[in-house]
Amino acid sequence: MKKLATLALAGLMAAGPAMADLVFPSLSYRTGPYAAGGIPFADGYADYFTLLNQRDGGIGGVMTSVPECETAYNTERGVECYEATRGEGALVYQPLSTGITYQLIPRVTADGIPLHTMGYGRTSAANGDVFEWVFNYPANYWDGASVIINYLLDQNEGSLDGQKIVLLYHNSAYGREPIRTLEILSEQLGFELVQLAVDHPGQEQGNQWLTIRRERPDYVIMWGWGVMNQVAVQEAANIRFPMDHFIGNWWAGAEHDVMPAGDGADGYLALNMNILGDLPVFAEIQEHVIDAGLAAGDGSNLGSVLYTRGMYAAMLAAEAARTAQEIHGVADITPAMMRDGMEALSITEERMAELGMPGVGPAFDVTCGNHGGPGMGRIQQWDASAQEWVTLTDFIAPDDSVTQPLIEEDSAAFAAENGIESRGCAE
Repeated sequence: MKKLATLALAGLMAAGPAMADLVFPSLSYRTGPYAAGGIPFADGYADYFTLLNQRDGGIGGVMTSVPECETAYNTERGVECYEATRGEGALVYQPLSTGITYQLIPRVTADGIPLHTMGYGRTSAANGDVFEWVFNYPANYWDGASVIINYLLDQNEGSLDGQKIVLLYHNSAYGREPIRTLEILSEQLGFELVQLAVDHPGQEQGNQWLTIRRERPDYVIMWGWGVMNQVAVQEAANIRFPMDHFIGNWWAGAEHDVMPAGDGADGYLALNMNILGDLPVFAEIQEHVIDAGLAAGDGSNLGSVLYTRGMYAAMLAAEAARTAQEIHGVADITPAMMRDGMEALSITEERMAELGMPGVGPAFDVTCGNHGGPGMGRIQQWDASAQEWVTLTDFIAPDDSVTQPLIEEDSAAFAAENGIESRGCAE
């Protein structure tokens, strides 16, 4: 009888639901002309989840899994990666590509899987009333454009009237995102906006910089990525354009963007959505992940701008998963539960400090209507002699009176085209 009872108990345990990993796919690109940015972000994203597994036993007692799928920053391959991994229990996708994002929005909406495009993608997805499954907190491209202009206003005693600003942009959906915002700001503030597109991948920019030398703009704003950034910084140095009047967005402000130009890059400015410098969590990653031989890469990217951002993205995903577990009272959450956790996410200064990354980004709350966060950014400057970025400002807020009407207009058009009804977030 005892033997039968033991067998029955074993059978019951075997028949019970087993805890599956919490799956966070990484649509990475470690190859191609954009690999220099893709690699550190992917390393930071994966290493943070490994830290949670090794140090904490996962999230809420459930281990995490980060399957990588190589996209090479190619939209078609990105969609293929989504289709190949969505059946593995994927809780949220972070494609790190605006082109892939545009293709995935209808797919994740139909499949009921959240999409997080942190500081990129379709800007109007900040309107959660229309984009139920898409989030782009803590900031979007229209925020970034407005923050840069607000910084320039501060540098020019509150007026840009009569000044000339060049937008040097990657000729893609990504690069074209800030144009509308800058056009409106140009009309409101009286500066002339000159638009110069750079075709993929960005190695050929001779004509654009000849134009810049001829136009003699007061400032150049760059919406670049990958090799485009390195070439642009070198070209600017070649024509002796004042580097403290050359500002990249938050995807044009990493170490590898400026180091090839040597001393010529000194003074170059860039936007950032996350903090710079050493963080206590890095020591834990070093101990539990890199020294343990479990790092996604060789460990050399730890603490770099884009490694930190990838880690930051992973932290936001992990905290949303933890929030989902608390809301639903279960540890093994579904994608729908993950969506609820993302929409109820609250990132406080106290929580960031507890996680070993104090002030890594702004404190914010996500709501039904606001999937975009506060939209804040800070300006950093490259010190070539020290080979490090120096933060010049605190977090700067965007001008919501400019960006919010654009978000409402674009999201309303998307809703009309796709037959999407209001979720009633404002009620």
